[in-house]
Amino acid sequence: MSWLLGLAVAEWAQHTPRRYGRVVLLTNLLPSPAELFEQTGWDARPEGLCRGEVCVPSPGAQRADGTIDVAIVAERLSMPLLRDETSGTWVLGPSALSGRALDTAVVPPLSLNTFDGAPFDFSSLLGRRIILAAWASW
Repeated sequence: MSWLLGLAVAEWAQHTPRRYGRVVLLTNLLPSPAELFEQTGWDARPEGLCRGEVCVPSPGAQRADGTIDVAIVAERLSMPLLRDETSGTWVLGPSALSGRALDTAVVPPLSLNTFDGAPFDFSSLLGRRIILAAWASW
């Protein structure tokens, strides 16, 4: 059944915009650090696996021969890893360290009305950290 799930993920990856995460198709579970970075955006450093300002300790991910063990990477970064037995291809899903699969925390262009009815453009808060709380009655 896992090959079917792998094919479904691969099919989903072809039709999913990059902003929802990056799914990677692999034929080798022991890529070089440069290959891992090119395919996933995660950089293998002495302090762990890093992407931008986020670093995750990953003991054992970098092997003695210099390659990276993708199975350990997937476990440490909460990335789904599935195998398609028929083609020998592995599918590595987007990282979900926080339980969600986001590549960035950049808010898209957004404008809402204030309590007074005046429009408020969130781009006016550029460079500031904000918390947006939403509520719905259903």
